[in-house]
Formats: sequence, structure tokens, C-alpha cells
Amino acid sequence: MHEPVRERPAQRRSRASIVALAVGVAGALGLGFAQTLPDPDLPILDPAALALVCPERTWSMPPTAEQLVRAASRDAYRALLPDFFARLPGEPDAVLWMPVDGVRVAQVADTWGAPRGGGRGHEGQDVFAPRGTPVRSATHGIVFEVSDRFTGGRGVMVLGPGGVRYFYTHFDAYADGLREGMAVTPNTVLGYVGTAGNAAGTPPHLHFGAYAFDPETCRHRAFDPLPLMVDRTREAAR
Repeated sequence: MHEPVRERPAQRRSRASIVALAVGVAGALGLGFAQTLPDPDLPILDPAALALVCPERTWSMPPTAEQLVRAASRDAYRALLPDFFARLPGEPDAVLWMPVDGVRVAQVADTWGAPRGGGRGHEGQDVFAPRGTPVRSATHGIVFEVSDRFTGGRGVMVLGPGGVRYFYTHFDAYADGLREGMAVTPNTVLGYVGTAGNAAGTPPHLHFGAYAFDPETCRHRAFDPLPLMVDRTREAAR
């Protein structure tokens, strides 16, 4: 999956304290968030991943209180990456199952890189379907984050093999029982197609993004998932 940097004892203590520090910062500012470890019954597949150490955050200018809270939340989740990665296969998926029920890959208009507000490029693919259509995981993996904080409103991040992060957003609602730390398969319903967040005023759709992990920076970088997507079949349920 990656070549982790070996962790010194002091770094291990530092990594263990990041979550507590982040929660303290948010609490002092009257805000809150939580992070959840993978379910304890999930087996460790890659013990070396537990030694991953992410570089410390640096600031070019003094951060605002709001920036500190956002950074603390991201760092708290980032501190959990070794625990998630250790429970995932090392090789990324070669196939991504169509995440929206009843839609074929040929129906997806390729909007990768299309212009978006603020000078951004579109980092994903939009899959249009009637409101309330089930959205399933495109892979096996572990739910990393369930949050309304995203620009796309209700969203779910799933970490899959190779540490790849899959992002699903604009949900009308989450699936019952969905929670961070749970294992998912390509048959697991994550939520339902909607227009949450910045999709308001557009036809209901899922924004589906994929992000490869860079162990040198501990960042995930977007890539186009469409070339890997295949139509959903009975095989996806296995």
C-alpha cells in the first residue's frame, strides 16, 4: 500500500494525543466533532501501516480560530489513518462498481475537470438519478467519515484498498445504521440521491469522487474514477 515512515516512541505518543487536542480546541471554541476508530473486530491485514507518521502541519501565516478548528478536525481524522489502512488490502481496486442503483456507466456524462465556482475543476463524476435512489459503496472498505460539513452537504467518505478515499455527497438522506468505522461491501447502501449542499437547484444526483493516498504528504489527491467504473451486476453483491 505504502512505505510508512517508522515511528519513534515520542511520535507515537504525539499521534495518540492529536485527537484529544483537537477535541479540546473545538470545545474551547464552542464547536464539536468526533472521530471513530474502525470496528475492533476488523482484522489487521497490513501491520506495517500502523507505523505511518504524517508530517506536522505548517502555516505560512498565523491561522484564524476557525482555521484552527477545521485543521484540528482534519488532523484528528488523519491521525486515525494508520488504524484504518492496517485493516485494508494494500493494492487499490482495479474496478469500481457503479454506485447508483439503476444507472449504467454509459449514461454518465464525463464532467471530470469541468469548470466549477471559485476557479475549481470538477474532481469527480456526477451520476444523475431520481431523488431517493439508493447509493451503494463502489468498493469494499471502511466508512471513514459521515458528515454534513462538506460543500456538497451530506456526504460519506469510505477508505478502500490501497488507502484510496471514495467520496459520495449530495445525499437526500443517509442509510439507516450507517456509521463511521463500519465495514462496507459493494452491496452496502450508504445513502440516497439528493440535492444537498451546493447541488441545490440542480437535478438530483450523486457526486462521486476518488482520491489516491500520498504517504509522503498524508494527503489524498483526486483522480478520475470513470475509467474504472463498471455496470453493477450480481457479482457486486459478493
